Amino acid sequence: MLQFQELITHWYHQNKRNLPWRTTKNAYVIWLSEIILQQTRVEQGLPYFNKFLQHYPSVSDLATADEQEILNDWQGLGYYSRARNLHKTAKEVVEIYKSEFPSTYNELLKLTGIGPYTAAAIASFAFDEAKAVVDGNVYRVLSRVFDIEEAIDSTQGKKTFELLANELIDKKNPAIYNQAIMEFGALQCVPVNPDCAICPLQFQCLAYANKNIIERPVKSKKTKVTPRYFVYLIELSSSQTIRIEKRKEKGIWQHLYQFPLVEFTSIDEKKSFLNNLKSDFISKEYKHILSHQQIFAHFAVVEQSNKIPENQLEIVLSELSNFPIPRLIDKFWEEYYEQIHAIINSNR
Repeated sequence: MLQFQELITHWYHQNKRNLPWRTTKNAYVIWLSEIILQQTRVEQGLPYFNKFLQHYPSVSDLATADEQEILNDWQGLGYYSRARNLHKTAKEVVEIYKSEFPSTYNELLKLTGIGPYTAAAIASFAFDEAKAVVDGNVYRVLSRVFDIEEAIDSTQGKKTFELLANELIDKKNPAIYNQAIMEFGALQCVPVNPDCAICPLQFQCLAYANKNIIERPVKSKKTKVTPRYFVYLIELSSSQTIRIEKRKEKGIWQHLYQFPLVEFTSIDEKKSFLNNLKSDFISKEYKHILSHQQIFAHFAVVEQSNKIPENQLEIVLSELSNFPIPRLIDKFWEEYYEQIHAIINSNR
């Protein structure tokens, strides 16, 4: 155990990336980085971290911000429930804990949007509590070094890995150790084609000895992916306005804005609709992959109806950037804005 700690920590000091949240004990900064980096690569998340810290320097600033402003700043990161929970957690910290994050793992778990991993990260990095973080990187390292056959997504497997991780943690330096094993999984013990020849744990690694590297970690469940078929209607008028609506139902992209949407139960139903649609412009198909859904979307230009539905807003074309929108729509807008603008001008 001691040798494992020493090897991991030594490797970390030699190879760690220089990241801003590693140079502070500020719980707010650490929490912000952890929420942004969930389901997000460091390279993608770093600009968002810097932006959020600039726009909301303290938890009080974040708590009092408008949700639409936060969703706008979050745009492109996906998993928007994280942004809504971020806002809710900030309010709880301000209202319940007088703008000071709780200093223990058990208290941190009481906050909205903070699960065992995030609570352990904040508790160890900010307050030096000897609580092991167990994320995807840690699962991978431990499953390979100890050649563990239990599935990481099973109830028993999660218990096994959590117990092992907490046995291995360096109780004198929990923050450094936790950062070290996470970084080791991110840079050295990577999911595909890890360079075992230069790995400092090679002679300890049971999966390497047993030639089981590619089989570790084990997962028991396959994620069921549901296809969804969308057609977004860009309703244009001669006054250069378009209509948008706010998604209020729970599920993907809650509280984000979109063009009026028609959803279909099958690809054939969608094709029939497009074939009979009176439109001067129908986009290519966009395929957007989420964790449990695959969205197949088209965008079509149609004439505006006379009456504006209660759930819709009429805005000038250039104003769309003021509203938080899903990355799918943002990507379409980046590609076709000039063409849509030209269509409007031709109809004036």
